[in-house]
Amino acid sequence: MTESNGSDSPERKEDMPDWEKRFRAPRVSLPDWAEDAPDRSLFVSNATGTYELYAWDRSTDEQRQVTDRPNGTTDGVLSPDGAWIWWFDDKDGDEFGVWRRQPFGGGPDDAAVPGLQPSYPAGLALGRDGRTAVVGRSTDEDGTTIHLARAGGDPVEIYRHRESAGVGDLSHDGSLIAVEHTEHGDAMHSALRVLRPDGTALAELDDTKGGTVELGLEALGFAPVDGDTRLLIGHQRRGRWEPLVWDVASGVETDLALDLPGDVSAEWYPDGSALLIVHSFEARSELFRYDLASRALDRVPTPAGSVSGATARPDGTVEFLWSSAAEPSTVRSTTGDVVLDPPGLKSPGSVPVEDVWVEGPGGRIHALVQKPAGVTGPLPTVFDIHGGPTWHDSDSFAAGPAAWVDHGYAVVRVNYRGSTGYGRAWTDALKHRVGLIELEDIEAVREWAVTSGLADPDRLILTGGSWGGYLTLLGLGTQPDAWTMGIAAVPVADYVTAYHDEMEALKAMDRTLLGGTPEEVPERFEASSPITYVDQVEAPVYISAGVNDPRCPIRQIDNYVKRLETRGAAHEVYRYDAGHGSLVVDERIKQVRLELDFAHRHLKV
Repeated sequence: MTESNGSDSPERKEDMPDWEKRFRAPRVSLPDWAEDAPDRSLFVSNATGTYELYAWDRSTDEQRQVTDRPNGTTDGVLSPDGAWIWWFDDKDGDEFGVWRRQPFGGGPDDAAVPGLQPSYPAGLALGRDGRTAVVGRSTDEDGTTIHLARAGGDPVEIYRHRESAGVGDLSHDGSLIAVEHTEHGDAMHSALRVLRPDGTALAELDDTKGGTVELGLEALGFAPVDGDTRLLIGHQRRGRWEPLVWDVASGVETDLALDLPGDVSAEWYPDGSALLIVHSFEARSELFRYDLASRALDRVPTPAGSVSGATARPDGTVEFLWSSAAEPSTVRSTTGDVVLDPPGLKSPGSVPVEDVWVEGPGGRIHALVQKPAGVTGPLPTVFDIHGGPTWHDSDSFAAGPAAWVDHGYAVVRVNYRGSTGYGRAWTDALKHRVGLIELEDIEAVREWAVTSGLADPDRLILTGGSWGGYLTLLGLGTQPDAWTMGIAAVPVADYVTAYHDEMEALKAMDRTLLGGTPEEVPERFEASSPITYVDQVEAPVYISAGVNDPRCPIRQIDNYVKRLETRGAAHEVYRYDAGHGSLVVDERIKQVRLELDFAHRHLKV
């Protein structure tokens, strides 16, 4: 076994390869803006080499770095009055901590709610009065609790349950609180409850009741109008995510019934008269404006590709974060302007993605393929498997796959059963045969890649992070003849140990996926755990892991590695001081460099 450690020094810009430039080039998130002070915004950037929060006063164009921590900060919320920036303070990426706040113009970081002890976050909503906050917390001891905090007083608990839950939203006038909960025990499908500030329930909506098929709900936000009791929600009643408007006072539901084939999400326009619609279909997305009075659906012009965030501004314009596989992300406006254009190094583009549809055991599987321009196969091929599992790969810019393409590899990304964006049945199909279902789909696409002449069957890499890392280790053990090597980042490796060590919300998700705890359904945990099959692994394995990771904890990875060591199996391990991934650019580059080097040594590319 080889243990990697240390750090790398950045190269001079003129000597830097394109793949490294993509990681180093300054990037920004979609700016959040204060509801009652829209010239004040908050965004995330890696401009200093670490992802941190930045305040932006649009009236003066002044930008200011808000947080400065060794392992970075990305969780932040701007108060509606624009006076405060709340940010979550954990320890080295372990996601367990407290909310702090800082004045928008700068100043000390104070404990935002002094009476609350550290926890995992479970949602946050801030009141327009500048004095009220609704704070969700999760701990192993208490499950989920939600607290109402007012300036000058002690926080008051208004909700508690052992199962996972979270703050949905706080109404415009502060009189109503939406809570997403899973008290029924299905962490994949939430129900909704609307509480008054004293914790009493005003309304309930639960699509999980009364049938064998459970459907989920999500709170998308209260109408931005004082006294308005309309709550925008997402539902799955027609087999995909769609929005409807629920008046929580009268109980009236207004179904929008939009004629769009994919998953649909929405948010309010600032005056409450219309909705900004985000439509995701077959790995791409587009925007629409839906007028609630006329029921007219009008397209908001965006380029072909993926919109990973959008917001309607008070002047009626829309700002959105857009990219494609070939073009790096930018924050754009319907005015035609680029909203934020960080100075400095510009990210090189990459090659476009090609769509492939493969017949699989559970239906047609959508895969996205990138390969070096002008090169014919068979090529060394990387199957880069997304995490989640309730997520999907899209036609969007990603520096990791682009790095593999630069080095002569084809990259295949598979939206296996369990992925979002292809309907509720596709997402929910992985239950109980967890991991094995997804690998059946990946195997079907692998067969297509080889028989089509794209992939060299003797140079096939299975890789991924988080759930993708889990599927990598599981695939190496259950399909040992299919893969030449594996690269697993922050994986689940020993499912039983992972369950006992992980954060509480993920315990609830695992109980939902597998149908119980390891003690209740031991055979399912055994069947879905990579460590069950570790003695069948033949390919060289590279594993990277954050020592503070609360999602895929380090102890269960160490258990798997010890089994590899006992067998004398070819493997390398890299442990780094962070949580579920790193927010430090140098660290990200180092990890990619180590992965490329491992592949080069074992595949001779």
